[in-house]
Amino acid sequence: LAEATMLLKVFLLAILATLVRSDCLSENDVSGIFNKNSKLNLYMGQQNFTVALLDAINKATPNENVFFSPYSTYHALLLAYFGAKNQTETALRDTLKLRWAESKFDVMQAYRIEVHERARRAQNSSVEFTSADKLYFAPKVEVKECMKDLFHDELETLDFEKDPEAARASINQWVEDVTKGNIKDILIPGSLSAQTTVVLANAAYFKGSWASKFDAEKTQKEIFYSSAEKQTFVDMMSKKGYFNHALNEHLGAHVLEIPYEGDGTEISCIILLPPFTPNGLDTVLEKLTPESLQRALDDGTSREVDLKLPKFSFEKKYELVPILERMGVGDLFQSTSNLAGFSESHKIQLDDAVHKAKIDVDESGSTAAAATVLFSFRSSRPLDPLQFHCNHPFLFLIYDHRSRAVLFAGIYRGPDN
Repeated sequence: LAEATMLLKVFLLAILATLVRSDCLSENDVSGIFNKNSKLNLYMGQQNFTVALLDAINKATPNENVFFSPYSTYHALLLAYFGAKNQTETALRDTLKLRWAESKFDVMQAYRIEVHERARRAQNSSVEFTSADKLYFAPKVEVKECMKDLFHDELETLDFEKDPEAARASINQWVEDVTKGNIKDILIPGSLSAQTTVVLANAAYFKGSWASKFDAEKTQKEIFYSSAEKQTFVDMMSKKGYFNHALNEHLGAHVLEIPYEGDGTEISCIILLPPFTPNGLDTVLEKLTPESLQRALDDGTSREVDLKLPKFSFEKKYELVPILERMGVGDLFQSTSNLAGFSESHKIQLDDAVHKAKIDVDESGSTAAAATVLFSFRSSRPLDPLQFHCNHPFLFLIYDHRSRAVLFAGIYRGPDN
């Protein structure tokens, strides 16, 4: 522990030395001191952003399955924030819930600590979670030297002008490598042009095995009720076991936690199952906040559960610009945007934002790169074991308890047509 603490102190001093050398991120970098609350504040900002993005994506695709990585999206926008100035910086600060920070130094400090800690945890965990950031600049863009120092691991030069298709292939290959082949061709032909100057990218991959696996021989076809009018047969997994469970009246849902193997109970799959009503999911989403989710988890107790969960796999791709603009990112994707923090000699503009995510859930666990049970919330005598049958639409989260970060989030409404 002492060694880890010393390494962290040395790591922080290295960040501080880079920032103090020049006011790179903002005018008052030089006054930056270590803020022990910056990491926790960044975590809270991520949580609030996650809830807002989940609600926005659900409203944009109200009748579809949903799966995305709020963690990945947040980190990509965080890179833009570090280079943003004036009105663009202000809008991003609000969208990313960074009002707690006195300067960008506080945010950068928290970002670096998080990246460092997650890399360290990955070395000692049976659960695979990888998140990587990239800043691709055209050679003609004279990136500030201090920004090169700050982002030396993330920064790369690609000649978009000479061969935009080769640059596209290079970015696609990086994403494919980080996601272990799960996300292919995120940028379609024609996405980049000779005029492209910058691409901000984040790729995330997760693979976890259930702490207590489902028996494949017990998986059988059962009806999934997408709505009162639509029913479909799905491969339904089933098992009995002890799980952390809460019946939360505020959220209007049963909440169940399925832990992944190893890693203590730090990362788990959380399922929020509302009643089978037309507005059941909408009610949960309206009341879901970081605080209400944490209260539901804290109120949970270990009890025997008869669990049924569909076996499913699907991939989703989102055009994020209209969604993010509704969330308040301002002019980030418009010609008036100001990203002069990266380069003062070249105008840098972001034109588009795409997000692609894939989820596989089976008897062994989850891989992500994402007759009905009617119940009362005031049951005088709960069933024993409790029936937790996910045979109608539900919300699921891949959740990191240590940082309280939602790594991936999804809504399952039944098999895609």
